[in-house]
Amino acid sequence: MNNKRYLVITELFLPTKGGSAVWFDEVYSRLGGKEIHIVTADVEGAAEYDKHHPNTIHRVSLKRYWWLKPESLAMYLKLFWTALKVVMSNKIDVVHAGRVLPEGFIAYLIARLSGKKVLIYAHGEEITTWRQSGKFKVMRFTYQHADIVIANSEFTRKELEKIGVKPEKIILISPGVDIERFKPMDNVRDLREQIGISEQQKLVLSVGRLSRRKGFDQVVKSIAALRAENIDVHYAVIGIGEDEQYLKELAERDQVDAFYHALGHVSREDLPRWYNAADVFIMPNREIDGDTEGFGMVFLEASACGKAVISGDAGGTGDAVVNNKTGLRINASELDNVTNALRTLLTNAELTTQYGKNGLKRAREDYSWNSVAEKTRSIRDR
Repeated sequence: MNNKRYLVITELFLPTKGGSAVWFDEVYSRLGGKEIHIVTADVEGAAEYDKHHPNTIHRVSLKRYWWLKPESLAMYLKLFWTALKVVMSNKIDVVHAGRVLPEGFIAYLIARLSGKKVLIYAHGEEITTWRQSGKFKVMRFTYQHADIVIANSEFTRKELEKIGVKPEKIILISPGVDIERFKPMDNVRDLREQIGISEQQKLVLSVGRLSRRKGFDQVVKSIAALRAENIDVHYAVIGIGEDEQYLKELAERDQVDAFYHALGHVSREDLPRWYNAADVFIMPNREIDGDTEGFGMVFLEASACGKAVISGDAGGTGDAVVNNKTGLRINASELDNVTNALRTLLTNAELTTQYGKNGLKRAREDYSWNSVAEKTRSIRDR
């Protein structure tokens, strides 16, 4: 039984969308009840969501003000004072932070003022992209002075060591997947009909923010090449982002707009069904100006639905995808690699099925949220 009483400071928490928000909600709801206090952002739908949550949620308005220098100063102060009040008025054993900045630095201050230990989650991309001199120094200081740092992948662990975090402080715990929600399903024909494709045609699926490093543009180009080889394939993308118009124009340029389906947001209920409706899942991530994938929870979601996956080999995807076992990891900066990987899985049903089975077994055995929560529960203070 876990007797720890945590204060968790995280801007990202459900009902905010995103992998980190899901991670923290899933884990801390399993680690305890009202004795666990979550200080997080006040967002639309929060009041209704919090009514039945097992933890005690403290919501803070985290607006930025352009006339402040820095613009996030008010956000820092609100998080700090709310977290300090929680520590002073409740019995708290350990302070956890969902990210290094601003939450980790605030957690460090709170922990030092109250004599508590501090744990910070590291996600990887912040270490490789935050290179402004002042911000980088504060990030490095905060990570180095944490008592424990959770790295979401082996890649992130190595990046932490590069900036001087002692190896003995780092614990590798990857995020997980809801294996009761993401699982093999049969009743998905209506989704394929919705975008006008038959059971005989192939469907490739991507899920994620429409940003350049995700590699969705490479998939659009590959669809054009594969269709030129008479492989009857369609491509569906779930997500929104800055590349939405670019991807649309790319599909039109390559004359595959009839086979490219931008689905935007889909309902919570339909997301697992879309994974099941696809033949192959792909997110061929690559590094762009230091920005990379720290882990990739979508790969676990696809695996938990029994689907073979294709990822880039940049960043921490090696913890989410086992090359030649649950899918293929490739150098996704090279278009031919993306095309070849898709061709391999779209034309080799036996291999694709085996990768899907392997991924399903791995997701269920090693990455259920109960398993991730137990790993977090077992952490001993350093």
